[in-house]
Formats: sequence, C-alpha cells, structure tokens
Amino acid sequence: MSTEPVNTEEPSEAAEQTGRQRLVAGLWPPRASRAQLIVALLLFVLGLGLAIQVRSTSDTSALRGARQEDLVRILDEVDDRTKRLQDEKQRLEDQRTELENSSDQAEEARKQTVEKEAQLGVLAGTVAAQGPGITLTVTDPKGLVEADMLLDAIQELRAAGAEAIQINDVRVVANTFFTDDEGGVRVDGRKIGPPYEFKAIGKPQDLEPALNIPGGVIQTMEKEQATATVTRSQKIVVDALRPAKRPDYARSSSS
Repeated sequence: MSTEPVNTEEPSEAAEQTGRQRLVAGLWPPRASRAQLIVALLLFVLGLGLAIQVRSTSDTSALRGARQEDLVRILDEVDDRTKRLQDEKQRLEDQRTELENSSDQAEEARKQTVEKEAQLGVLAGTVAAQGPGITLTVTDPKGLVEADMLLDAIQELRAAGAEAIQINDVRVVANTFFTDDEGGVRVDGRKIGPPYEFKAIGKPQDLEPALNIPGGVIQTMEKEQATATVTRSQKIVVDALRPAKRPDYARSSSS
C-alpha cells in the first residue's frame, strides 16, 4: 500500500494570509474615538509650544553667547536709533510750534492791519464813525457868525480830544478850510448855512468845557446875537464821508 506525502505548507500560508487581512481590516479605515481625537489635539498643541519655547531659548542663548564687543555694538545701534527717533520727534514738534506761531502772528498782524485801516479811515474821513461825544448847535438869525468863528470851534474841539468831526453834512479833516460867503460859510468849498450843527466824537466831559471857557467859542458867538447849545450823548454818529484820493506822485516807501 503506497502512501503520499501530506502538504502541510498550504494551510499555514492560508492561516498567515488570513491574519494579515484581519490586521489590515482592523487598522483601515481608522476608527478613532472622540477621546482619542482630543488627546491627539492636546499633544499637537503641546508639541507646538515646546517648539516655540526651544526657538526662543535658542535666540536668547545666541545673545548670551555673543561676545562682549558684539553686545556693545548692538547696544550702540539701539542707542543711536533711539536718539535719531528722539531728534525726529523734536524736529516735528519744533515745526508744529513754528507753524502755530506763524499762524498766530499772521492772524494778529491781519487784525492790527484792519484796526489801523479803520483808524486811518476815521482820520481821513473816508469811513463813518460813532461813539460818545457832543452836538453843538449854533443858530444865527442875523447872519453875523463868520467863518473864523466856526474854525475856532473846530480848533477847540480838536484841542479837547475830538477824534471825528462833521459840520452839517461836511466831514472835517486835517486840511479842512473855511471861507465866508454870502448868506453862509463855505467849508472846503461847499456852502453851508445856519443853523450850524457840529457833531464831535470824543470824551464829552472834555469837549463841552472846552467850548464854554470864558471868552471862548460860545461867548464869542453869543456876542454876535447867535445862540449856541451843547448836548452830550453816548452815541454820536459822524457819517459824512469824503472820497478817498490817491496821491499823484507820493508812494509808500515800503512798496
């Protein structure tokens, strides 16, 4: 009776193949629980923190390990940069201050120019003026008041501090002149007649006494049978104007 050898390798290989398949089937697709995912995330964060700490430690270690002359050079560079920044800050602050001062000076100069222009306009008679002062009214029923009497009244008012004067509808300025005319008086070539009304802006308590001094303007007019009355007021309006004339030859030396 003949016998055949039994093949013992095939079952072993089948068993091994079945074990591998089971291992693969157990690992793929991966099956992770929620707890495992949380643990993995924490491990990732921990590793990242350790990496950052190691890098920071490496940088600090690099400075610690630097030579003394290198540290001195780095410190000098930091000091130089700080000084440059401070100088730049100071320069900008100085520019701001200069601009503010320039703006203030320009505005102040403009205000002074406007005020000076108004003052010169009042003196030249080219702008109206108002303020405290007096009104002198002279009635001359017999026509005996002459030009020199009216001129004396102007001179007394000026000497007492009058800043703006008009007589009837004529503005009185520095070069105003009076001449006699039939039935009245001419002021700067313009004829006016009684009653003569003077409007003068100034300190009332100085202007009125100047006209009432013994032997002064009012007494002189009363001798000619004229009547002169003075009225004080806190608001006198001098609105008679003269045209502004430009000199033919004179020019400002600053232009």
